[in-house]
Amino acid sequence: MKLRQVKPILICVDLQLGFLDEDSWGGNRNNKDAEKICAKIISTWRAHNEKIIHVRHSSKDTDSKLHPDTEGFKFNPLCTPINGETVLTKSVNSCFIGTELKKILDEMSCSTLVIVGLTTDHCISTTTRMAGNYGYITYLISDATATFNKVGQNGEIFDSELMHKTALASLNNEFAKVITSQTLLQIY
Repeated sequence: MKLRQVKPILICVDLQLGFLDEDSWGGNRNNKDAEKICAKIISTWRAHNEKIIHVRHSSKDTDSKLHPDTEGFKFNPLCTPINGETVLTKSVNSCFIGTELKKILDEMSCSTLVIVGLTTDHCISTTTRMAGNYGYITYLISDATATFNKVGQNGEIFDSELMHKTALASLNNEFAKVITSQTLLQIY
């Protein structure tokens, strides 16, 4: 059975220009091709007339690259929504909190989600955890997400690739099935 037979909804999280400014987020972003891979997945969904929901972050912090008054709030041109695609705006890490995402999914009798976007250890992790807890069959696409270096409580630097891999490992088989875009497109 192909995945598209169950009509999975693609959730695109925070594919915004603000995440191109590495220094604002801790530097050393891993997987700089994440948006290109997201664009390929989006294109596949569009070719099959499948449902895509774009969620963007609207920071309340006026200094944030994701504040609505900044250029960074805009969608990355590679992943910009088109007419007919749902756009939701959130102000916290989870795409389910403060939006109508759950209501929309339930009204469509959705059982399966595919999640892509930014960043792996923040909004992707939080959204994926809630999706799993709500009972959705969830696929998280490992190479269609990315993150940045993080500073630990004692000032130590944790490399972005390590943060990415450990976030994915924490989600895999607990909240979602973590797969690559190549695997997704093979099973789709």
